[in-house]
Amino acid sequence: MKKSFIIQVVTMFLAITLSTAYAYEAINGPTEVIYFDKSKAYNGYTLFSPRPVSFTYLIDMEGNVINTWQAMENPRLLENEHLFGNSRKDSYKGLTELDWDSNVVWEYYEKRRGYNPHHDHMRIFNKKLKAYTNLYIANVSLTHEQCIAAGCDPNAVKSYDRSQMDAIVEVDMDGNIVWEWWFFDHVVQDIDPTKANYGAIATNPGKINLNYGRAVQRDWLHLNAMDYNEELDLIVTDANRMHELYVIDHGNTFIPGDSKGSIKLAASSKGDFLYRFGNPAIYNQGEFPSVLKDPYYISTGTMQMGGNHNVQWIRPGLPGAGNFLIFNNGTRVYMETPQSSVLEINPYLDINKKNTGHYVNPPDAGYYWTEGIKKGSGKPRRKISNQIVWSYETKSDQSFTSLMMGSVQRLPNGNTLVCSSSWGHLFEVTYEGEVVWEYIIPVTEDGILKTIGDTGPMYNAAFRCYRYGPDYPGLKGKDLTPKGKITESASEGKIEQFNAQKGRKAKGKKGKGRDQKGGQKASSYGKRQPQGDEPKEDAFLPY
Repeated sequence: MKKSFIIQVVTMFLAITLSTAYAYEAINGPTEVIYFDKSKAYNGYTLFSPRPVSFTYLIDMEGNVINTWQAMENPRLLENEHLFGNSRKDSYKGLTELDWDSNVVWEYYEKRRGYNPHHDHMRIFNKKLKAYTNLYIANVSLTHEQCIAAGCDPNAVKSYDRSQMDAIVEVDMDGNIVWEWWFFDHVVQDIDPTKANYGAIATNPGKINLNYGRAVQRDWLHLNAMDYNEELDLIVTDANRMHELYVIDHGNTFIPGDSKGSIKLAASSKGDFLYRFGNPAIYNQGEFPSVLKDPYYISTGTMQMGGNHNVQWIRPGLPGAGNFLIFNNGTRVYMETPQSSVLEINPYLDINKKNTGHYVNPPDAGYYWTEGIKKGSGKPRRKISNQIVWSYETKSDQSFTSLMMGSVQRLPNGNTLVCSSSWGHLFEVTYEGEVVWEYIIPVTEDGILKTIGDTGPMYNAAFRCYRYGPDYPGLKGKDLTPKGKITESASEGKIEQFNAQKGRKAKGKKGKGRDQKGGQKASSYGKRQPQGDEPKEDAFLPY
């Protein structure tokens, strides 16, 4: 009897041990591919660059490494088979292009005083030049005198020195500046009637309110993304601090062969916003988020997104072509339970949800009320723009939230690829909201791990991810043989061996630098040659 009892206890103990050995809590789980529905996912290769590592990875759907490059900040694979991004992860200063073996074939670095490139860049085909050029975002420094002359509130701060406002710069392949657009040229203020830009904020939606919110300061707007529409010759960008996206005219402000004329035209009213979306209260046409009289209740007002990232046009031929797609981090919108989401926006819809064929100011398109989730969920009813035609968010409060960074991409099969950056969570979701592929980045601040436990955000983060199909021109003729998963290759030393064979020799031409050609910069309020101390190089983190 005693022996039988002992056997029962041992059996029970083994059963408990075995039953818990393969279980894991939501914040303590495996890395790499954790789900893959081959019948519904879009087959291709996913590119990402973990922030704590010295490599950029291209993996297949099973999570096998296909190729690696030296570390790049926000890299993307060009159709010419090269990787394009910023190679200086410690200080974002310009652009670098690498071949398949990590050799530098082209690079360009900002040399002008007071210009600080950050976050986003892309290569475009400029139809007017009939040549490829490069766009990038840069914060441009301002002096106290410039800010006061433009109508900044003189009582808001002691000094406006070291303030900045973002610009979008275009350089050709020889490093010549051919076009530049600056937010500072498109501001309105209602404080000083003696200034030329004085006016009512609500009747000037094509300009930014110079005295909105925090006084103009360092990294005031914090642009983090842009995209180019070749067919329309327009650029869209988004501001993390303003919770908005903006469309600006490139084609009608660009004069081939005349950089001075182009910059002057871009600084004129022709460069004012053609469309903006996200937070109409900042131009006095909407309601701010607020805590109501009873502090238990809060309101998102008419604010549609917060801390947004990665705005883009959905490409021609894809489901939703011509609409905007954006990663809505969901921060600072006064939801009881802040969550991230993906938004698809049709800017042409009016209040009847009719496609007008032209941009419609979002407040004019109107709103509808969501039903909200059950009581106690922290997800009350809120106003949603009629121009939002599709969105994705999880019902679970913990499943999909990224306080910083993030990216989205519409895939050829209609699915959407998402990078929930804060937690290194890459996933693909169908139009119906079904997740069909999930990947957890194994590269962490503590090395490459097969399991990640309870950590803080950004532990295994990546700024963005991109998916390329097997027929993508940039992969043509390349060796796509799987080289094992990142965790396997790391443990066997394969990644290090693989990269040891890659060179760093520059075999292409370099951009000449913006201080050599491109002409003097024009400005509505004086030269863009700031005085005083320059911002530290490490100031612009991608969040």
